[in-house]
Amino acid sequence: MIKQFDFSELKTDKAGLIPVVVQDYENNEVLMVAYMNEEAYNKTIETDTMTYYSRSRDELWIKGLTSGHYQYVKELFIDCDNDTILAKVEQVGAACHTGNRSCFYRTLATKE
Repeated sequence: MIKQFDFSELKTDKAGLIPVVVQDYENNEVLMVAYMNEEAYNKTIETDTMTYYSRSRDELWIKGLTSGHYQYVKELFIDCDNDTILAKVEQVGAACHTGNRSCFYRTLATKE
């Protein structure tokens, strides 16, 4: 994968993390939101496999390593403010730890 931006060019929070919106590259379904630190970003670029930083476990998290539900990078985009990554991925299996394809499977509110 050809890296267009160095991590130092991205705007992170005080913990050095940047949010990542993950989207299916074929149908644009939003699958999940996670976070990356510099190590996770570089490993993702190096391996073409989505790697995140787990805030709850305080460690790198290769998506699919435990579940087998890997995410393979197709494209990475940065927003206009350099503070959010959009990852278009090939999703193998479910993205959500609940077994749902997307983490966004529950309705919070609707307008009639």
